[in-house]
Amino acid sequence: MVEPADWRHVTKVDPDKGMSEEKMRDIAVSGTDAVVVGGTQGVTREKVLSLLSSVDADVPVVVEPSNPASAVGAGDALLVPTVLNADTVDWVVGIHKEWARTEDVDWSRVVGEGYIVMNPDSAVGRLTGADTSLSPQEAAGYAEVADGLFDLPVVYVEYSGTFGDTEVIEAVADAVDDATVFYGGGVDGYDRAKEAARYADCIVVGDAVHEKGVDALRETVRGVDDARGV
Repeated sequence: MVEPADWRHVTKVDPDKGMSEEKMRDIAVSGTDAVVVGGTQGVTREKVLSLLSSVDADVPVVVEPSNPASAVGAGDALLVPTVLNADTVDWVVGIHKEWARTEDVDWSRVVGEGYIVMNPDSAVGRLTGADTSLSPQEAAGYAEVADGLFDLPVVYVEYSGTFGDTEVIEAVADAVDDATVFYGGGVDGYDRAKEAARYADCIVVGDAVHEKGVDALRETVRGVDDARGV
């Protein structure tokens, strides 16, 4: 079983955008701790499997499904999100119920993630109708429920596409006792990676590797390491 608590840097690759085998090999040896295959729009089972087939890595490769069809059994685990601040129960537990009802789920491979979505203009924000106007204290409240009541191993502060409010990240980190705090959004180089890593346990880099390449990804790894004093 994968252990997100051991990760301090994760690279997220979108199946809808794709990635060459050469770049996937470079990502795997960039210093990142895990590769997450997942996205919000246009994600199909075929695209996920195609991307997974191009990965030959010593680091964990996990699938983050955005719908039951993309919850494939390949990879080292499934990181399954529940959007805590969604405006409908569908994105909290409804779609998950349909997945469990219609599929033979191997729960030993599932790692739950409590998402707190904070960018209203992001694809995931629009799709889930997330209440992104949360104060740091309100975000921390969601995080505490995810950690203390639902016992989710990961709480994910998601700003997707823009660099977030560090007061929110800090409040969430202070609110949890056991969960690993992921942060994703706008981490496109050394400085932002180092800044975000001051608060979150693990930094997720996605758009930067698609838009700027593996060299930019390596800079984010270096920023996280320097923040940790590695």
